[in-house]
Amino acid sequence: MRIRLQNELLFLNLLTILLIAIVIFIPSNVLRIIVGLPFLLFFPGYTLIAALFPRRDALDSIERVALSFGLSIAVVPLIGLVLNYTPWGITLYPVLISIATFILTTSMVAWYRRRRLPEVERFTVSLNLSLALWGGQRSLDRILSIILIVAILGAVGTLGYVIATPKVGEKFTEFYVLGLEGKVIDYPSELKIGEEGKVIVGIINREHETVSYRVEVRIDGVGNNEVGNNEVGPLVLGHDEKWEEAVSFTPDRAGDSQKMEFLLYKNGGSEPYLKPLHLWVNVKE
Repeated sequence: MRIRLQNELLFLNLLTILLIAIVIFIPSNVLRIIVGLPFLLFFPGYTLIAALFPRRDALDSIERVALSFGLSIAVVPLIGLVLNYTPWGITLYPVLISIATFILTTSMVAWYRRRRLPEVERFTVSLNLSLALWGGQRSLDRILSIILIVAILGAVGTLGYVIATPKVGEKFTEFYVLGLEGKVIDYPSELKIGEEGKVIVGIINREHETVSYRVEVRIDGVGNNEVGNNEVGPLVLGHDEKWEEAVSFTPDRAGDSQKMEFLLYKNGGSEPYLKPLHLWVNVKE
């Protein structure tokens, strides 16, 4: 039995548009992975090959499939490299739109070049499911076909496994103090008794789970009563969630090199989770 597709490029473009709709309206589902794998591993290379070699006899089927996977693996990282030097960066939507644009553009070029050829010379996808054709192939062609199929299935299976069971990265929390301009400079260093000093305190959760944090403020080991009950929080942050706000402190006695400390506690713990951050402040009367 022979199956012939007159315009497989239209089918690939429809799948590309479908993937974009799935990503936008259904953020996480199995269909997204099923359509996304060929979108990354096959479509870019196939449409590029179709644009470069529109004639039927330019390449045989095995060469087209092998080059489609190989060029896809080459093209997608190059698109990511270009995006890395743009304001959008390598994030989901810029990558999705960039690869989709590449597929649609090369598809249009391939369609135009095919239209300029006589119909008998145009490449079309034709699947012959007859076992007689398989038996009529040379032994080398059969071996290469089997190797190619096994390699493709192995690559797709490995990528699917990595996506389905991602490795959990290092677990940690970012804890920092900045000046009021959001930089690691211009910290308050000279104050008077009763004068309010301010800094920006930030926390970023990289723990791969939701965590409750609490920040305690101390001056020379004594709680800072100007910050509600000597502390800020509890602050509940999800993974990769960030909290950053201005925190004030008011010294109540004079002295040079008073140690302003910021202690971070995690999930109601009684001991600081990280090493305390500190500043040195001179306080005048």
